[in-house]
Amino acid sequence: MIVADIMTHPALAIGPEAPLLQAIRLMTGHRVSGLPVVGPEGQILGVLTEGDLLRRAETGTAGDQPGWLAGILRPGHTAQQYVATHGRRVGDVMTTEVIAVTEDTSLADAVDLMQRHRVRRLPVLRDGKLLGVVSRADLVRHLGEVLAAETPSTDDGALQQAVLDAMARQPWARGHAVSVAAKDGVVQLDGCVFDLNAREGLGVLADNVPGVRQVENRIVCIEPYSGTVTYDPAA
Repeated sequence: MIVADIMTHPALAIGPEAPLLQAIRLMTGHRVSGLPVVGPEGQILGVLTEGDLLRRAETGTAGDQPGWLAGILRPGHTAQQYVATHGRRVGDVMTTEVIAVTEDTSLADAVDLMQRHRVRRLPVLRDGKLLGVVSRADLVRHLGEVLAAETPSTDDGALQQAVLDAMARQPWARGHAVSVAAKDGVVQLDGCVFDLNAREGLGVLADNVPGVRQVENRIVCIEPYSGTVTYDPAA
């Protein structure tokens, strides 16, 4: 899937000359963690996020003020800090380095960008202009839609085969001495593995099969060298 499939469009945005209070009211009123900042033609200029508003003189969180020596040796940097903690316009405090995507960016690449840059939302651009926004909330909403749209099987034989097929698709799930049975929508896993993570993974794998109401994970975990039972659900 691509970003265009789940993005929020049109995007809530604000201009650089807007008062900071207006931006804060938009963010809190719409329950968003950030706003794209755009110019008169819709071109992206920056983003204003909650992180940009953490260090503020009004809340006593601006941090220690630079000493007089810093003001002499690094006047530009000192002035920049003052603007960031005292500015009253969006353009004063916004982040100008924008991490953005296009509408045909894959969801996998968008998630990678969010995690790598530790951001919650990404502006979606077309020809440099704001088209929409894709956020973590959009991804969570889409996940809910996918889960709700699943068509569960009610046939125990089909459930058993679906779990076995799912195991065959996962390299880590193959080769274990594990049997699968299904009765009235309850999947029973029996056998042994040599790693507790594999045991947990098989339980989650079975639980992900549409139609499975419950998983009875009776798999025993054995230490591969000594043969010692390290986990027995029946113990």
